[in-house]
Amino acid sequence: MSTGMIILAGGIGKRMGRPVPKQFLLLGGKPIILHVLEKIEKIEEIEKVVICSPKEHIDEMKKLIFNHNIQKNILCVEGGKSRQESTYIGCKYLQDVDSIIVHEAVRPFVSKKEYEALISDENENAIYGLDIPFTVLKQKDGFIDENLVRDELVNVQLPHKFDSKLLFDAHKKAREEGLSFTEDASLFYHYNPGKKIKVLPGSLYNIKITTPVDLVTCEEIYKEFIVGKE
Repeated sequence: MSTGMIILAGGIGKRMGRPVPKQFLLLGGKPIILHVLEKIEKIEEIEKVVICSPKEHIDEMKKLIFNHNIQKNILCVEGGKSRQESTYIGCKYLQDVDSIIVHEAVRPFVSKKEYEALISDENENAIYGLDIPFTVLKQKDGFIDENLVRDELVNVQLPHKFDSKLLFDAHKKAREEGLSFTEDASLFYHYNPGKKIKVLPGSLYNIKITTPVDLVTCEEIYKEFIVGKE
């Protein structure tokens, strides 16, 4: 089974408050996205990678790949105006693979073993997720509207893995219907309710770097738990 990968790197870092997109900010002395690329560089099963980037940063991304001698078959393309549109664009470039992994450039701490576990899992569609250790209530118009059963909820993490054709078809339907989803598992499930999506146990280290506090936290995690264990 052939496997491709979409790396979503379309953020411009508004919440980070920096002039540089967050995927290029330094973590442990190197760009955040490089932590991701160095892991997948070692995974033979990933045959092709599509990085969805803002148009004005494509050349910078290509230079980073060249300067750090990343040899993986990587295509840098212009992403969409939304996360969902970027995944759709990535899917268009990966129609020749059986399985697609979707990941975010700013989740640097997913290990090589976690990528391999996702790829090798017998389920065609799988994600990482964590149990939610706190109470979640549904609210409407500023008032509590519904109790949710905590044991039935999951905190969704990336990477995700999906059947390539089913994922692309789901994205096409979402575009036709004008529906928006926050990530691909919910989109995929909406259009493929009969297809099971396996939830693999996630990691507390799998943080998405969105704010300055996230970056400070990840620097400490990198120093204390990651260095020498990658």
